[in-house]
Amino acid sequence: MKIMLSVKAILVLAAAVLAPLVILAQTSGDQKTLTGVVSDAMCGQTHMMKDKPAAECLRYCVKQGTKYALVAGKNVYTLEGHEVDLDKYAAQKVTVKGTMKGETMTVESILPAK
Repeated sequence: MKIMLSVKAILVLAAAVLAPLVILAQTSGDQKTLTGVVSDAMCGQTHMMKDKPAAECLRYCVKQGTKYALVAGKNVYTLEGHEVDLDKYAAQKVTVKGTMKGETMTVESILPAK
């Protein structure tokens, strides 16, 4: 009986220790590297200010509250973090490394694409 109680206690403790780790692993994003053009989440691939350069439209939209984005092929990913670098590379082709959660990437590094 003591042995059965000990096994049950060990299983309960193991579950209590492992459960938060499993939850953390499921909620953390995937590390990704994407190459595309820095844009904004509202305009995406096609900037709305046709009479202005893409970089100027992007900066205006960001000042109005939209987020930076990366246009990679037909996909548009919202970018978070490193706003100074994203502004520096406005409307340019870059390679971004970061953590993906859905369609949002938390930027860890950004470099001009080769």
